[in-house]
Amino acid sequence: MSRHLKGAAMRRFGMAMAVLAAGLLGACSGTPKPKPTPLEPLAASIAGRVVWTQRVEGGKEGGGIAAVGRQFLVASPAGTVLALDAESGREQWRAALGQNLATGPGGDGRWTAVVTRSGELVVLEEGAVKWRAPVGQRVVTPPLVAGERVFVLAVDRSVQAYDALDGRRLWTLRRPGDPLNLAQVGVLAPWRDTLLVGQGPRLTGVDPLRGTVRWELPMASPRGSNEIERLADLVGPAARVGDRICARAFQATVACADVARPASLWSRTVGGIQGIEQDEGFVFAADASDRITAWRATSGEVAWTSDKLLYRDLTAPLAAGPAVVFGDVEGQVHFLSRETGAPLLRVATDGSPVTSRPVAVGTTLLVMTRSGGLHALRPN
Repeated sequence: MSRHLKGAAMRRFGMAMAVLAAGLLGACSGTPKPKPTPLEPLAASIAGRVVWTQRVEGGKEGGGIAAVGRQFLVASPAGTVLALDAESGREQWRAALGQNLATGPGGDGRWTAVVTRSGELVVLEEGAVKWRAPVGQRVVTPPLVAGERVFVLAVDRSVQAYDALDGRRLWTLRRPGDPLNLAQVGVLAPWRDTLLVGQGPRLTGVDPLRGTVRWELPMASPRGSNEIERLADLVGPAARVGDRICARAFQATVACADVARPASLWSRTVGGIQGIEQDEGFVFAADASDRITAWRATSGEVAWTSDKLLYRDLTAPLAAGPAVVFGDVEGQVHFLSRETGAPLLRVATDGSPVTSRPVAVGTTLLVMTRSGGLHALRPN
């Protein structure tokens, strides 16, 4: 067999295995599990309410929310992208792309980028489509727009950089990887003059101008008797405070690293599939059963745990002042004390599952539900 044919066969094998992994993981997620834990009566200890609502086309997968300046960027699974004023909810601009979206939006205040389910990167400027480019791979991670470039992380762990002005592909980084890939939002974030990328269980520092690797840092040690059990890709969103970045490795660990050195700070073995959050004092995450844990950010010591929201399909958390905030399968938004985990406030939305991690602009928090509801909350 020629070298070319061997390479093509291996690429087809890798794609087939990625599809197999996605199917098996989807089947696992569909396995019946205990009913959501009933909510206890709550006498709210802080005030808060829904201050405005909007609506887009709903969906179970795709789309999402991002915060840029004083705006929320929203991408609906059905292909609508819009910018909303965070204070009032007033629409700034709207674009109907006519294609289902695989990712949430990424933006820098000028350009907004999304990727369609057909694998097309679409970049808009003030709601007008600036350019489109085929990525050539499946993408579920929101693009990153920074430094007049658009960065895309594909499911196969490849990274591509495009010129934000004209859509020219500037470089592609492909790394040898495991035979299975995880079709879930990964880690793609800026830090100083370095692009931080999750590639399997490793956090990689990439030169954003050249696409070359500067350093790698293991965040998990994959274990298991087969390739599926050894999947330990870093799951987004990661959380960064200063030079400390923390991330979850799929069903393996929650770990923190100092990216200035770079060096590992601590790692704790814990299952889970959602992204995590941190503030100056704590790292927050829910495990696969929705048991919530807060670790002390500097040491990894457990500060508190909470079993009050088990099996409620919690979103990734958001740290917001004195609270850590989760959305759940019944459209409830939960505010827990960051210090103790005690319930502080519960706000109902439209009764359908919250599908996006809460996102904040100032004191306004926004969530999206499966039915397409956009609900802005403001705790006092």
